[in-house]
Amino acid sequence: MKNYVKEKLKNKETVIGTFFELGSCQTVEALAMSGIDFMIIDCEHGPFNTESTLEYVRTAELSSLTPFVRVKDITRPSILKNLDLGAKGLIIPNLETVDEAKKLVEWGKYHPVGKRGVFLGRTSGFGYESLAGNIDEYFKVSNEETMLIPQCETLGCLENIEEILALDGIDGIFIGPYDLSTALGAPADFNSQNFKDSLNKIQNACNKAQKPCFIYTGTEEGAAELIQDGYDGIALSMDASFLINSYKKTLKKLRK
Repeated sequence: MKNYVKEKLKNKETVIGTFFELGSCQTVEALAMSGIDFMIIDCEHGPFNTESTLEYVRTAELSSLTPFVRVKDITRPSILKNLDLGAKGLIIPNLETVDEAKKLVEWGKYHPVGKRGVFLGRTSGFGYESLAGNIDEYFKVSNEETMLIPQCETLGCLENIEEILALDGIDGIFIGPYDLSTALGAPADFNSQNFKDSLNKIQNACNKAQKPCFIYTGTEEGAAELIQDGYDGIALSMDASFLINSYKKTLKKLRK
């Protein structure tokens, strides 16, 4: 159940991951071999279902690659099912309100923080892990080792960011820059003062709450800048994009 990303964050390390879109266990193995810290199994835009997500989570668990899942929606089944599969963190898209964040905690954290449904499944060795013998300890460790991370990509989340981050059980924020810039009325205009001010507002709220701030970028150069800007976690592009760009770069050199 160990969450390597959370351990690194506690040690003030910047964690770097990517979005998982290609959809095979061999791809998960290759990502693990690369040395990245986390992958985000994309159930919002990707084609994955419960069964395939389980296989990717199990493959990641053979290494120190931390499996996150971006759930398809803010519903109890989406939250509960993916945690029961073994996801170490959930990225929650399109969150707007404090009440939605409270529901997220209710569904995703065990007593006394929330009201997550009790199920001694694979994360407890189907009830045979020693930890499962003490239900209070099992709840405590589960709550600590799984992360609930709303995605700040709406005006509602931006406006309520401090109150959302103040909730016990919310473990950080993930910034979706494309959707956030669109919500601000200027799609992909990352140089606008309004967008920059919004990023500062989110970062300041995370710092105040002492919770990590994750952000997406599509480029290595962008990632380097964001690390310098003090972001705790960087989701760098997608596995598919890395594959395409690597071959394009190599072919360009070979076909001069």
